[in-house]
Amino acid sequence: MLLDLAGVVYDGDTPIAGAVAAVERLREAGLPLRFVSNTTRSPRHRIIAQLAALGVEVADEELLTPALAAVEWLRRHERQPHLLVHPDLEAEFSGLRGGNGHAVVVGDAGEAFDYASLNLAFRELIAGGDFLALATNRSFKDADGQLSLDAGAFVAALEFASGRSPIVLGKPSPDFFLSALADLNCDATDAVMVGDDAESDVAGALSAGLGAALLVRTGKCRPDDETRFDPAPTAVVDDLAAATEWILKARRAETDSGDAP
Repeated sequence: MLLDLAGVVYDGDTPIAGAVAAVERLREAGLPLRFVSNTTRSPRHRIIAQLAALGVEVADEELLTPALAAVEWLRRHERQPHLLVHPDLEAEFSGLRGGNGHAVVVGDAGEAFDYASLNLAFRELIAGGDFLALATNRSFKDADGQLSLDAGAFVAALEFASGRSPIVLGKPSPDFFLSALADLNCDATDAVMVGDDAESDVAGALSAGLGAALLVRTGKCRPDDETRFDPAPTAVVDDLAAATEWILKARRAETDSGDAP
């Protein structure tokens, strides 16, 4: 089971109705969970503390973020990061000492997105630096309840200007989904993703080979989102509580048919 966080488990600092109980119900059913978030503004420790304050206990190894994937990539390729990320996220990249060149790392930098910072990143790219995008989401639900520009627009601007295609480390990268499943002893075809983003969460998961992906109507989901991207959701449900009911019902049907692992 892979669960998105913002828009699925919580909305800002408030748990979505029924979400905390739904997570507990999934755990009680014995389903292994991974929380896969494309947030690139908050460090991992803050996300885990936020969840704990909402009543959801998450172990460090249960949370996968694009920043974690980026740090692993930078270490593996021995690159020094040139960061265009939110100031709160910079500490996640401390201690990296790459000796084989630079890599531009782009996340949701928020107010730090300005001409000077974008131009510096552009110059690094045309000088040969690697291009890492933490995520390519088009929008996110902001604190005022409205949609705001996410990192994808700025990644696209740098891609256009430099003529370079980024390595995408978060959703919808297939590697991101599959790495989340790697230590769960779960085949991709047996896994289910639950998210509020029809493109990155749902179509991304299905394109990565997951057996099912459910779109919840909470968070940033908008009417007709289920028709805008391919592959389409396996099902569209009201919220995580309804997704949990769908998952457990499907599991019971598999058990009754003898197909459950």
